[in-house]
Amino acid sequence: MKYIELTIRTTSEASELVADILWNYTEGGVAVSDYADVIALQRGETGVFWDYLDESLQNVSSEALVKAFLEPSREGDIPLIMRDIYACRDRAAGEIDFGTLEETRREIDGDDWIDIWKKHFRPIHLGCIVVVPEWIRYEKKEGEEVVLLDSNMAFGTGEHETTAMCVSLMQEYLRRGDTVLDVGCGSGILGISAAKLGAERCFLTDIDPVAVASAAHNAQKNGVGEKLTIVKSDLTEGAKFSADLILANITAEILVRLAPAIPSHLKGGGTVILSGIIEDRRATVKEAFAAVGLGLVREVRKGEWYAFVLKGGA
Repeated sequence: MKYIELTIRTTSEASELVADILWNYTEGGVAVSDYADVIALQRGETGVFWDYLDESLQNVSSEALVKAFLEPSREGDIPLIMRDIYACRDRAAGEIDFGTLEETRREIDGDDWIDIWKKHFRPIHLGCIVVVPEWIRYEKKEGEEVVLLDSNMAFGTGEHETTAMCVSLMQEYLRRGDTVLDVGCGSGILGISAAKLGAERCFLTDIDPVAVASAAHNAQKNGVGEKLTIVKSDLTEGAKFSADLILANITAEILVRLAPAIPSHLKGGGTVILSGIIEDRRATVKEAFAAVGLGLVREVRKGEWYAFVLKGGA
């Protein structure tokens, strides 16, 4: 079968957001080619060391290529894809550099593409949570909780630093029997992980209907559908839910907009875990949440991203 290979030229920091949008339009796969990954390998940051690297690759670049593989019948969706990417760029204006967003396309022979693409995915270990693509057979080990994710995922696979930090921090602050609110749930990975870790009830929101559908599908696949309520909502709009733990893995600009609503949904002494924050926005996010009475108790960094843990009053 033939495929249309659509390539978007963007930056490392925006590559996951662009990939998330592309996922909404294809089941044929999305791939990210990030120059920064090569440099990380060369520097030994991934635990793998290369003793040789061509000198032409020594200079760090922030460029990344995001590729989607579309069935030919969906080539007409490309203007819609670019519309969504530009809208995402505009929402993050001044916060995330999306690069040129140059678009190229070509026809390829894709008979074996999906199988080749799937071979690049492996289980991701985040503490006791193991995120496993649904097509991989994985034998759960003692003490582990497996989270299965559909191949056609919304944003949130566990690979991105912000998701990984949220899952790891949640394991330290979640108590069995807690209620959890996940704002901007994407694939549902955080809410599903919370349920697997012993949360009693989880309320998930996302403004994207594709994310809502994906989270609902993944919740059922993981056998936690009865514990999760998943709704299409702009942040906490319309939510009648108070939580012991609130999670929000979204951009800093949106976190600032979210801050005033948090106290009305956080139980006394509750915990808030935030991520999606870059260096230049750290102070802004801290100030927004301090203004509504939430104190910073911990700050974690992974790559270019930060996560905050905040506490409310008793």
